[in-house]
Amino acid sequence: MAASCRAGGTLRRGDTECILEPLSLPESPGGVAAVESSPDVPCIFCKECYLLAEQNQLLKHMIIEHKLVIADVKLVADFRRYILYWKKRFAEQPITDFCSVIRTNSEAPLEEQDNYFLLCDVLPEDRLLREQLQQKRLREILEQQQRERDDTSFHSMCMFCDQEFTGNRSVLLNHMAREHAFNIGLPDNIVNCYEFLAVLQGKLDNLQCLYCEKVFRDKNTLKDHMRKKQHRRINAKNKEYDKFYIINYLEFGKSWEEVQSEDDRELLDNLEEDWSDWEENPVCAVCLFCEQQADTTEKLYLHMQKSHGFDFPKIKSEHGLNFYQQVKLLNFIRREIHHCRCCNCQEKFQSKGGLISHMEETKHVTFLPARSTWDQPQYYFPTYENDTLLCTLSDSEDLITEGQSEDIPVVSEDISNLKALKQSSVLNQLLYKDNKSQEKF
Repeated sequence: MAASCRAGGTLRRGDTECILEPLSLPESPGGVAAVESSPDVPCIFCKECYLLAEQNQLLKHMIIEHKLVIADVKLVADFRRYILYWKKRFAEQPITDFCSVIRTNSEAPLEEQDNYFLLCDVLPEDRLLREQLQQKRLREILEQQQRERDDTSFHSMCMFCDQEFTGNRSVLLNHMAREHAFNIGLPDNIVNCYEFLAVLQGKLDNLQCLYCEKVFRDKNTLKDHMRKKQHRRINAKNKEYDKFYIINYLEFGKSWEEVQSEDDRELLDNLEEDWSDWEENPVCAVCLFCEQQADTTEKLYLHMQKSHGFDFPKIKSEHGLNFYQQVKLLNFIRREIHHCRCCNCQEKFQSKGGLISHMEETKHVTFLPARSTWDQPQYYFPTYENDTLLCTLSDSEDLITEGQSEDIPVVSEDISNLKALKQSSVLNQLLYKDNKSQEKF
């Protein structure tokens, strides 16, 4: 048998050589191309690499070892791409072509002086790079948000009641806002929803309050604390949540607080302008019968009329409901729907879907039950503490006018026959009865 030997994956049989494994060309140990394929963030000057989460360690390394200071790092949309860009540029040209030189200890002897290099957006190239990275990130975020809005394969469980939801993310978010008074914002304002919910669930699993962020000894104590302190909301000051809201990506170098404060300043500057066309819209008013939300009562009333056959403005007008009666009626309907019970026949159902189908088929949604059923003091209290629909209610001007004309006697101030008025006044009758009673004693 012919001798055979193995060398580097090659089998030699006589004059025949066979390749038994894939071969690879030699790779460069360094260079920008090799670094770009790595998930780590490299130093601009040397071979040191850090994880993206260790960004501050890298900045500290470059200041101490290489005397480089990067200004306004928090305004860099993509830190890794930013570092890779300048690593390539510094390899092409001297650092002094891009950075301002800051000399420290300028009055000390020359050997004790240090030169630091400042890289900032005063340099047009750096400013352009930061803007391009911001625009790129905004495009990516908007594309991600659109995918989430169109996604019908969403699957998650409620953090408070363990109810399972499938379909679109808005179903779960609306459920938590309506059933548990936990409102993290409109679904269309949120991005990376899966990650957001995972962060919140992780805090609850660690027995941490989402608002004050205190840690409790058990789950029941945490639930009682969040309910009593009304801490079923997130802490807006926690920067960890900023990446889950679209507003934080819209303007270069500005957070939601800065954008909001600018809007407030504009309002203060324009106080003397004409406000006659200003309309106040409620936030996230929710339908009485389903999870649909609307930013104005007109849209919500139209939805309830078309989708469920419930015409609230017509009912209010026909029954002459004042403000307090409207409050009691809405709270009554909310409570009955929450308990899956028909508002008219009081039939109980296993699900809200079955209840709504019953009410729409039997027309029980189109008319009110007996006034004594819902016009009760207990319905002064809201079923949901964040029910913004209640904040939009008001007395109808027509109802006020009609009520005044029917029940309240109005006497003109310029009556000429005052003597006749005094004689016919009800006060005379009261005084007469009072005098008669005194004569008996």
